[in-house]
Amino acid sequence: MNRTDRLYALVEELRAAAPALRSARRLAEGFGVSVRTVERDLLALQEAGVPIWAEPGRTGGYTIDARATLPPLGLTVEEALAVAIGLGALANSPFRDAARSAARKVTAVLAEDDARRTARLARRVHLLEAGDRAPAPTGLAGALTGGRVVRMRYRDAAGNDSERTVEPLGYIGKGEDWYLVAWCRLRDGIRAFRGDRVLAVEETDEVAPPRVVRIEELDIPHGVLRPVLGE
Repeated sequence: MNRTDRLYALVEELRAAAPALRSARRLAEGFGVSVRTVERDLLALQEAGVPIWAEPGRTGGYTIDARATLPPLGLTVEEALAVAIGLGALANSPFRDAARSAARKVTAVLAEDDARRTARLARRVHLLEAGDRAPAPTGLAGALTGGRVVRMRYRDAAGNDSERTVEPLGYIGKGEDWYLVAWCRLRDGIRAFRGDRVLAVEETDEVAPPRVVRIEELDIPHGVLRPVLGE
C-alpha cells in the first residue's frame, strides 16, 4: 500500500471507529508499518486540516470528528501540479495567505515521491508579470467570505484618497490586478475597486444586505468574464 492509499485508509479506519480511540501501535500493526510511520502520517493529516485528536496516556490514542471529515485527496502528480500553479497565480491577490496555506495542505497529503516530483516540475513554471503592482490587502478576502460591510480607504486613478463604506459582492481578476466588486454607499451604486489602490481595510460587524449583480452594471469595456468554477 502506497502512502496516499494509506492516508485514505487511516481516515476511514478512524472514522469507522469514532468516537472510540485507536492507538498508533494498533494502527501500525493493521497497516503493516512502524509506529513512527503512522504517527508521521497522522501528523500530515492534521496539518492538512483533518480534525484528528490525540489522547495521551496508556489508554489513549487517536480519534476523528467523523461528521466534519472527508478522505484526503488522491491527487495525481499532474493534478497536484495544476493546483500548485493555480495557487501560485494568487500570490498578489487578496487570497494569497489562504493560497499558501492550501498549498502546504496539498503537499502534506501527497506521497513523498509525488511531492518531490510536483515541486521539481512546479519550479519549471513561471508567471510573467509587470512587477509594478502592490499586492491587494489580504483583508479584502475576508470582506467577501465574512459577508460583512467593509470600511476602506481608497486611492482612485487620479491619486485622490477617499473613505468608502462598501458591501462586497465579488471579485474580478485581470492579469496582476484584482478588483473588489461592491455596492459603494458613497456613490450609491456598484463600483469595482482595484486591489492595489485599497490603502486600508476594516471589516465591520454589520451584515451586508443581499444584492444581485448584473454583468452590464459593471461597465467592462473589453474582455469576457469567466467564472472560476466552470460548468
